[in-house]
Amino acid sequence: MPAEAGGEALQSRRFLWLYALAVAGGAIAYVPFLTILLPTRVTAMAGTGDIALLAYATFAGAVAASVSNITFGWASDVTRARVPWIAAGLVSSCLLLGAFGAVVSASAVILLLVAWQVALNMMLAPLAAWAGDEVPDAQKGTLGGLLSFAPAAGAGAGVLVTAPGLAAADTRLWLVALLVVLCVTPVLLVGRPRTVAISSVEGSVDHARRRPRGEVARMWLARLMVQVSEAALFAYLLFWLRSIDPGMSDAQVAQIFGLILLGAVPLALGAGRWADRHDRPFTPLALCAGTAAIGLLVMAGAPGLGTAIAGYMLFGLAASVFLSLHSAQTLRVLPRARSRGRDLGLFNLTNTAPSLVTPWLTLALVPHFGFTGLFIALAAFAAAATILLIGMSRPV
Repeated sequence: MPAEAGGEALQSRRFLWLYALAVAGGAIAYVPFLTILLPTRVTAMAGTGDIALLAYATFAGAVAASVSNITFGWASDVTRARVPWIAAGLVSSCLLLGAFGAVVSASAVILLLVAWQVALNMMLAPLAAWAGDEVPDAQKGTLGGLLSFAPAAGAGAGVLVTAPGLAAADTRLWLVALLVVLCVTPVLLVGRPRTVAISSVEGSVDHARRRPRGEVARMWLARLMVQVSEAALFAYLLFWLRSIDPGMSDAQVAQIFGLILLGAVPLALGAGRWADRHDRPFTPLALCAGTAAIGLLVMAGAPGLGTAIAGYMLFGLAASVFLSLHSAQTLRVLPRARSRGRDLGLFNLTNTAPSLVTPWLTLALVPHFGFTGLFIALAAFAAAATILLIGMSRPV
């Protein structure tokens, strides 16, 4: 990789790849646990009361994650140090994850989940802000492409740790913790990022790169709208597919989901590199949001299972690429370098808020208009995200 592009010094390839590996470690930390290991443990402990307990625990954990992400992002801003917070969060979250093997009561599950979410976000919030400190605008598209590995890594880790005969239930928790350590530690020990000048709206580096007011709000709203669509599909996809074909199994849905995550990686890498080469950071975002809207409309009018799956794959690929690239390009529009961690914590609300919105949206639409009505509404959200981003498609 050249040391400069367009007069802007570039970050080393080694740091970019090790950073992407660390972000994948963050996904490994929560995806297998929240989607498989925690529900399994709650069911074994609570029996018929598992749904209620899981709902209470998940809600408390989401609130803790939202607050602690902002808090630790702000703390890493104030101390002007990211690595110590990342390391402390890595150690504490892994220890707390392993401790779930010893819980025996509902209250202990909720309290430990809250503590784990706090520790996890002690790692995740400064880790996200670190990219803004070290990766220049000329590489943010490439960074976004590399971040697309994280969802696939999280899903793959879930398949690995639950492989039959590999590990007992309690051992699976420690196996996840080990994978997280193996992914996050290298960038802390040998990442050694180059010292590069990072532009900011404050103008400390480049006064000419001020961004128009309102772009932060546009990026926040666009991500929220796409996240609401993805969260609704994630929660109710199986129910919808079974309404078309009652023989559809959860294993088949998982296979489709896995194909989407794998397919999104090369697409995100290609789109990110294109955005960097042509200095069009927001064009791929607008195209992905628009494609997601088209996929949802295909799903709304699907006459059969084949068209339904095709529409979902179109939506899923577009949404996955969008979210990966958006995470990196958000760093471009944040107004103040000195509050980058806190501001990213506020952006993180777009990841947690949809879980509070989608159940009510589904209950309001599906009983009266079926899944067709829901998908049309979600397509409108994705189309609105497209409109918000089109005006940002040209660099300032």
